[in-house]
Amino acid sequence: MKIKLRTVAKYAAALLVAVSVLAPMGWLFLMSVSATADLTRVPLEWMPRQWDFSRYGRLLSLTPGEPGTLFLHALGNSLLVASGATAICLLLAIPAAFSFSRYRGRDGWLFASLAIYMVPPVAFVLPLYFLLQQLDLLNTRPGLMMVYCSLILPFLTWMLKNQFDTLPHDIEQAARLDGLRVWQVLLRITLPLAKPVLGAAALFGWLLAWDEFFYALLFTSNIAAQTLPVTIAGFTAGRATDDGLIAAVGILASAPPLLIAIWLQKTLVSGLASGGSKG
Repeated sequence: MKIKLRTVAKYAAALLVAVSVLAPMGWLFLMSVSATADLTRVPLEWMPRQWDFSRYGRLLSLTPGEPGTLFLHALGNSLLVASGATAICLLLAIPAAFSFSRYRGRDGWLFASLAIYMVPPVAFVLPLYFLLQQLDLLNTRPGLMMVYCSLILPFLTWMLKNQFDTLPHDIEQAARLDGLRVWQVLLRITLPLAKPVLGAAALFGWLLAWDEFFYALLFTSNIAAQTLPVTIAGFTAGRATDDGLIAAVGILASAPPLLIAIWLQKTLVSGLASGGSKG
């Protein structure tokens, strides 16, 4: 009887979590396919009287005058900036984390970077603005990548360093005795064992860049480099706002993170299996 009650409680808790996560997305989808009259009707009706998917067609169209011209361009900017910044940060964070983990006495530099990371972002607006201005990188995607690296790199370094600390050192020492250099040990021994956390770190770093709004708003001035959060905010700036269109934008904007999370989930599972077999 106790086992049944525990099973029921586990399923009930899982169902509660699923509903709390999926309910807002479900309501956002219903808004995106509801007519304006349905959204403004009092009392509110949960289900639309007539399903309207035309907003998705407008957002995925490059016809001049349609919101899709702004949405698709901003979507491309966000994908490029987030992916580029995450890739650069991973290339820098992996050797940095390995160095902090394997060579003692350097933790002061890591804590200093985290202390700077905890400073409110508004404190860095002027220095970053002048730096981008001097490098002629204002309102450019490379400039935004550089700014995002300052946000993502300390987080990824700390996350990977904690994972490297848990890995057995005996395997690395044996590889060094076999004649491998330090960088060969990192590539052939350490990284395969740390493969699960690499996927998680890449996902979290990518999401940090994908959702960032403050710096993107200040350092971009037009669609040439504006990312999706800034463009979505622009859709709500008019006097007559189409709430259904904003909901459709939200649904489409959540698709890339969802697809990447599903793809990295498979990578995490395979990494855990391979890491366990190698250990």
